[in-house]
Amino acid sequence: MITSSANQQMKRVMQLNRKAKTRYEQRVFVVEGIKMCMEAPKEDIVAMYVSESFLLEEQNCQRLQRYSYEIVADHVFQIISDTKTPQGILCLVKMPEYTMENLWENFSNSHLLILESIQDPGNLGTIIRTGEGAGITGIIMNKTTVDIFHPKTIRATMGSLYRVPFYITADLPETIEYLKEKGVSMYAAHLKGTISYEQPNYRKATGFLIGNEGNGLSPEISKLADTWIKIPMEGRVESLNAAVATALLMYEVNRQRRIF
Repeated sequence: MITSSANQQMKRVMQLNRKAKTRYEQRVFVVEGIKMCMEAPKEDIVAMYVSESFLLEEQNCQRLQRYSYEIVADHVFQIISDTKTPQGILCLVKMPEYTMENLWENFSNSHLLILESIQDPGNLGTIIRTGEGAGITGIIMNKTTVDIFHPKTIRATMGSLYRVPFYITADLPETIEYLKEKGVSMYAAHLKGTISYEQPNYRKATGFLIGNEGNGLSPEISKLADTWIKIPMEGRVESLNAAVATALLMYEVNRQRRIF
């Protein structure tokens, strides 16, 4: 049993939780909780740690029968956990590796999100989770978007991180131009949009450009869109939360493709 937070394994967990640089150097990230650990691809789990109290429940012991794990004293687990009320189980998981080609089966049915500098990890996680539900084929983001392996992002995905392909691009404009050349129509969710988001035909290859929570899309990225669309607003509201707005757009694609 590990009884000290000075243990090298525990120090590694804390570093991975706190520093994106460490995560990318080691190509490993931390997931917490029963659901996230049990849904992680078993072959990608590098290490598993459980608290003493976690093992007091027979159901938890049964869940762990297929796994190798280290037992950690409760007070140490509290220190290494990124949550205030840890569930008593966490894993180190290998980062998935995707290429652009992993984001679609073929270009004709692609349904992509292209994110520019999303800053809130909860928003990003919610977008990924909702995207899986809406049937997106992948997510593209620039390097100034919050780290997809941030602990809060991971929790917000509720497991969708394992199943939604993503690609982090060093040159977002170039990537968008490449997709347009392949026949992907680009729609910018923009305050100056002239048509409602429900009007375009999304049954062909579609990409939505989604901007930063505070500033929206940059002029450089906005001008790459084929169409600027808007979400109609009532009252005095000017815009919606980025994750909420993205959900409306993704599910409109889903609705059109189911009905027509």
